[in-house]
Amino acid sequence: MLFRYKALDKTGKEQEGTIETVNEDTAIAALQRNGLIIVSIEPADKKDFLHGDITLFETVSTKEIVILSRQLATLFEAQVSALRVFRLLGSEASNPLVRKSLTQVAEDIQGGMSISKSMAKHPRIFSSFYCNMVLAGEETGRLEETFNHLADYIDRNYAVVSKAQHAMIYPGFIMLTFVGVMVAMLTFVIPNLAGMLTESGAEIPTYTKIVLTLSDLFVNYGLLLFLFLAGLIVATWQYSKTNSGKQYFDRLKIDIPLVGSLYQKLFLSRLADNLATMLLSGIAMVQAIEITSAVVENVYYEKILLEARDEIKNGASISKAFSRHPEIPTIMIQMMRVGEETGELSNILKTLAKFYTREVENTVDTLVGLMEPIMIIMLAGGVGTLVASVIMPIYQVTMTMG
Repeated sequence: MLFRYKALDKTGKEQEGTIETVNEDTAIAALQRNGLIIVSIEPADKKDFLHGDITLFETVSTKEIVILSRQLATLFEAQVSALRVFRLLGSEASNPLVRKSLTQVAEDIQGGMSISKSMAKHPRIFSSFYCNMVLAGEETGRLEETFNHLADYIDRNYAVVSKAQHAMIYPGFIMLTFVGVMVAMLTFVIPNLAGMLTESGAEIPTYTKIVLTLSDLFVNYGLLLFLFLAGLIVATWQYSKTNSGKQYFDRLKIDIPLVGSLYQKLFLSRLADNLATMLLSGIAMVQAIEITSAVVENVYYEKILLEARDEIKNGASISKAFSRHPEIPTIMIQMMRVGEETGELSNILKTLAKFYTREVENTVDTLVGLMEPIMIIMLAGGVGTLVASVIMPIYQVTMTMG
């Protein structure tokens, strides 16, 4: 990780520069060993507003990274030098963050730095997984294959995740419509009808009283309710960023009915795909598992991977290391064992990744198929209940008067 620092030397002269270390503590220790007194230190990708280096809202989409990887693979296959590759792509990039980062990568390569190390200085574009894959490609001399593997891998993940996200748009729209209609009914429609009931002097049923109380709550305290809900959402989001919050929500993801099965298959697909991609690129199993633990995006599966890594270091087979964890299905363990015995573990993992990817797609389709009619029934039932709770008493009053 790259850090930008300001420091004073032994004569009191101020110095500025960058240092690449594992973390901030290591960077401080290294600078102090050189006799410097630290004035300030921060990650190099933190933006300096005074100097106009504002890229806080600049992002790089997954699609852009896939295209970039394809371009890198094509240029390396054409035997173009690494320096020319990054200069060319940097000058042609439409995304300002990509353009700036690729230009800096080219400058670092010209200064003698390896491609993987120069990429590692730009974590907003190149993940640790990406950089380790490039490192393996450098060591084996197969960078063009590595970039193709990366593009394929990112493309597969993007397809699975985007399918799940797009599948939730329609149910989300129905739910938003449901909430909007209910709030509108309680705020504008029900109060007018309630006035007719009150004027009639008739006895109001219990369920109608409940609806009228809710309506009064929304009319008189709607702003407070909105602020409370907004505060609750912000507090929940902040809690999800803490260690305990992350553990809670990661556990919830795999325990919640129906959706938990989808998440489990998604994590297994990601696990198998990561390992297969790295093994095919020549990365050792222990290192592959360690990198996968950092990108699996679930603390429980991360723990499983790290424990498996430690057991493999101590001489256990891969299948045996994973078999101790019930979260890893038996079929996956058996397939891994076959892969170890035949020397085709990377291909077996690739097959498993395809299998679980299909399972994710099928589960998404099933969930969407179930959710759509349920949402429509909820919308119709909610609106119907509100209207009936007020219309029925009015109808009864009218009949009595007649």
